[in-house]
Amino acid sequence: MSIKTGDKAPDFTLVTKTADGPQLVKLSDEIGKANIVLLFVPMAFTGVCTTELCDISSGIKDYEALNAKVFAISGDNPFAQEIWAQKEGITVPLLSDYEHNVAKAYGVAYEQFLPDANLIMGGVAKRSAFVIDKEGTIRFVDIKDHPKDLPDFDAVKETLGSL
Repeated sequence: MSIKTGDKAPDFTLVTKTADGPQLVKLSDEIGKANIVLLFVPMAFTGVCTTELCDISSGIKDYEALNAKVFAISGDNPFAQEIWAQKEGITVPLLSDYEHNVAKAYGVAYEQFLPDANLIMGGVAKRSAFVIDKEGTIRFVDIKDHPKDLPDFDAVKETLGSL
C-alpha cells in the first residue's frame, strides 16, 4: 500500500553513520523541528543515485531556506553508505533501511528489482520523494517505477514553499 498526500507519515528509527559512530534517527523526533524531505534511493554507488544525492548535497541551502531537512534512505548498510558519502561528497544524512521495512511501510519496495535484467532482489526501494510537514502529514509524494527516473524536485521545492 502506498502512502498518499494527507496521510500521517509512518514513523521509523533507522541508523546513520556519523564521524561519532552509528546514530539512530527517529522520524518522530524530527517532526516539528522543520519540514522533512525523505528521498528513497535504490542503491549506493550507482550512477543515478550518486548524481541525485550529490546534486541535493550541493543545493542543500535551497532546502534549508525552505525550512526543510533532507534525509536519504537506502537498503545499504550504514558502513557502505558512509564510504559512499565520503567518496562522493554526499552531505545529506544517509539512513540505512537494511531490512527494507521503511520502504515497505511507505509503499516503495520493489517486489523484484529490474526484472528485465534478471535481478531478483525484493525490497529494494523505488526512487521516490516525500515531503512531510511539521505536523507529520505527507504533503507531497513522487514514486518512480523506473530506477533511472528522478523525482520532480521543482515540485518538492514548490510544496515546501507553500508550507
